[in-house]
Amino acid sequence: EYLMNEHSFKEENITVMLDDNVHESPTKANIISGYKKLTKESQPGDAVFCHFSGHGSQIKDDDWFEEEDGLDETLVPVDFKENGQIRDDDIFDILVVPMKEGVTLTCFFDCCHSGTVMDLPFTYRADSDSSQMVLDKKLDFGKVFREVGDFFNKKETNAK
Repeated sequence: EYLMNEHSFKEENITVMLDDNVHESPTKANIISGYKKLTKESQPGDAVFCHFSGHGSQIKDDDWFEEEDGLDETLVPVDFKENGQIRDDDIFDILVVPMKEGVTLTCFFDCCHSGTVMDLPFTYRADSDSSQMVLDKKLDFGKVFREVGDFFNKKETNAK
């Protein structure tokens, strides 16, 4: 109601997932599908808000070895025991990279280990002395460029 009343979001543009047996369940597949839908339907000039309240965790980094601590941050969906967790690399690939230029994306992750769960180049820590975002010196820009390049190469291949 807050998004509709205060920010003029339309109800048909809001997806709610809850583990209450009433709403769509926040399974791994449903969360990923929701992120893909956001990137597909969002257009330049749109304001997009994504909120996750649930469990977050860390698991061993499995691919690029870009994590200084050797751990990927994760979202823990309700079916994580059967289908696994959602890695920060996946969130970056599914939600960040394909988002169209000109879309304002605001994400709020209310869970443990959420500070770097999107693998973004800037961080803000409310518990630090800084009042501004700072460049994350640990970020592997090579990974960012590889991911963006892979995304556009796939798009060009699919268009042919």
